[in-house]
Amino acid sequence: MATPLEPTKRAYQSTEQRQSATIEAVVHLCAEQDPSTLTTARIANEVGLSQGALFKHFPNKNSLWKSVAGWVSEQLTQRVFSVADQHKHADQALEAMFLAHIGFIARHPGIPRLMLGELQKPGNGPAKRIVRETLTNYRQKVISLLNLGIEQQRVTPTIDADAAAVLYLGAIQGLVAQGMVGGDIRSLEKIAPRIFRIFSACFQEAPNAPQA
Repeated sequence: MATPLEPTKRAYQSTEQRQSATIEAVVHLCAEQDPSTLTTARIANEVGLSQGALFKHFPNKNSLWKSVAGWVSEQLTQRVFSVADQHKHADQALEAMFLAHIGFIARHPGIPRLMLGELQKPGNGPAKRIVRETLTNYRQKVISLLNLGIEQQRVTPTIDADAAAVLYLGAIQGLVAQGMVGGDIRSLEKIAPRIFRIFSACFQEAPNAPQA
């Protein structure tokens, strides 16, 4: 009989499985509504739990948001950085990382809203600290690749690596903002290569200027 078996199936879900399902539900819901308006009741309903059961896995909303921010940080850095590390040449690594990041956002459109929402919160809560640390590490990764590109003579030595890293992240954020305005985040993967080509023009070796 199917009905009596259903509670048994749910009872066998481990704590880790329910935590993982809850985190994924939050990321999914953030694509549909403002994260600041997302209630624990809405989250619990999404994963088929009561609020009481939800709080057995996450003592409060702050602990849930911290876990979500940690998941986002881990997924983003693992997926994006690992793609970059597959390339020997720094300029190719930068492009691969850029495209992988946009692809990750296209598959998880709630993440930009979640990260921006945390950064806009007052104070310096655990989730906000994780988001800020993630963005700092990301920026350092870009800077290190630009410096490697200089060593490999594939990036102009006159580049301002710090400013270029800001521009790199700004290009991604601008693309995401445009996707949110247009209501079609998934289309960003088509335009991302064109945007990166424009960015890459700033670090390519310029031709020798004619001598006066």
